[in-house]
Amino acid sequence: MKKTFTINISGTVFHIEEDAYDILQKYLINLKSHFGNDDEGKEILSDIEARIAEIFSSKTSEDKKVITVEWVDEVVKTMGTPEDFAEEGGEEEESIAAEAKRKRRLYRDPDHRVLGGVCGGLGAYFGMDPVVLRIIFAILFFVTFPAGPIAYIILWIAVPKAINTAQRLEMRGQEATVKNIEKSIKEEVKEVKESYKKFKESDTYSKGKKSMKGAGDVAFNIVKVILKIFVIIFGVILLLSGFFGLLGLISSMVIGHSFVSGLPMIWSPEVYMPDFLNYFVEPGTVTLGLVLVGILIGIPLLAMLFAGTKLVFRFKSNNAAIVLSMIGVWFVSLIVLLSISAAQVKHFKDRSSVTSTKVIDCDSCETLYLNIAENKYEDYAELDWDIEGFSVYMVDGDEVFVGEPELDVVRSNSDEFTVAVKGVSRGKSRDEAKEYSQDIVYNFTVNDSTIVFDPYFFLGETDKWRNQEVYITVKVPEGKSIYLGEGMQKIIHDIENTSNTWDRDMVGKYWEMKPEGLTLKEAN
Repeated sequence: MKKTFTINISGTVFHIEEDAYDILQKYLINLKSHFGNDDEGKEILSDIEARIAEIFSSKTSEDKKVITVEWVDEVVKTMGTPEDFAEEGGEEEESIAAEAKRKRRLYRDPDHRVLGGVCGGLGAYFGMDPVVLRIIFAILFFVTFPAGPIAYIILWIAVPKAINTAQRLEMRGQEATVKNIEKSIKEEVKEVKESYKKFKESDTYSKGKKSMKGAGDVAFNIVKVILKIFVIIFGVILLLSGFFGLLGLISSMVIGHSFVSGLPMIWSPEVYMPDFLNYFVEPGTVTLGLVLVGILIGIPLLAMLFAGTKLVFRFKSNNAAIVLSMIGVWFVSLIVLLSISAAQVKHFKDRSSVTSTKVIDCDSCETLYLNIAENKYEDYAELDWDIEGFSVYMVDGDEVFVGEPELDVVRSNSDEFTVAVKGVSRGKSRDEAKEYSQDIVYNFTVNDSTIVFDPYFFLGETDKWRNQEVYITVKVPEGKSIYLGEGMQKIIHDIENTSNTWDRDMVGKYWEMKPEGLTLKEAN
């Protein structure tokens, strides 16, 4: 019993006996050391391995699939070793004469093809000039049409293409030995080098080189002009944006609104910033905060103005100290602003609430009518500031800060209608949050069985915004009803009912509190 190995030769897998593997390995190592590791040597070795794989494939069968020592010796004898052709002499003429008698194989010649290489292959097979065969096929094309073209297409499909050097040698009747493979590849490389040398020395190459250089210069100049135009356009955009941005920033903070609003990259809020910020931050920090914001926004706008001016007017400046100073001022302003903001965030640390309850004095009432009061600010301009359910209106030149309450309806634990108003706020401590909650101003009026709710609530006169909220809860005794008047959808919020009716669809209807919950009352 002999040990066998599995090897891969030129993409084909073979099983080989151990002693045969040793001989084949030494043979390939010897060839590799002879031909070297350059590209030409690697190509020669690749074609030799392809030829060896072809020989082994022709010998393997169903009965015998393992490569033996005899097969390897036969391959080495057929292919030859570097020592066999180390000394070339008179034997070369004899080998050439012998090669002429060897059997040829028909391939399509890819190196001398016009279409599919059929005529080149036939010329190599019959020892004829491919040009003669092409003339014959051209004549047959017209004389025997369409038989001639069909014959050519059949040959194109049926005849394999000579891919590697071994097949090119067989096409010319030369045996695919190591010596012939090396010779063929070296001739191909030499032919390519000579062709390139002739082309490089020709007038066509010189004229083409000059033309390419001229075309390159023209293309470079065109690109250069386009880049200059682009730089100028970009500079104009930066210059205008920086200029109008600075105007917008100054006018917004001094006048209260920007007279250049609507232009791109313009700072243009709709309210007077100092007055508006007084609703959020402690006294004394608004002015400093606005100065810092002005620096943080103004320095980049100045940089845009400066960069745009340089790009448009193309002047050089070496003001590195000024640039570094501006960057330093910007970072210092950012740090100070972040510190101030962190101090203001502490005012939202704790949360507290205050609830007031009012019993509706209407013993004989079976139905309570809920309506909403007229919004007296509806005719005034509402500014584009949506902050956690708050709105800002401009009233006689002043900003009015109002919040939106939320109303819910639940079951009462007693036989009386009651209304609970819960004010919620945040603060830096629970006591401060409770004070803010107590200062919330919200009103509703009761007239017999009718309650009219205000659509908004106010903060305390001197209070800051601390995320204040108002929750109204109408408690309905079991067996009694409510009527949601038109407009109540503005303040009702997710009222649970047995039919899962949406809030906006509950208005204009009567609802009775039953054991299973608030139920739509059927019309009498």
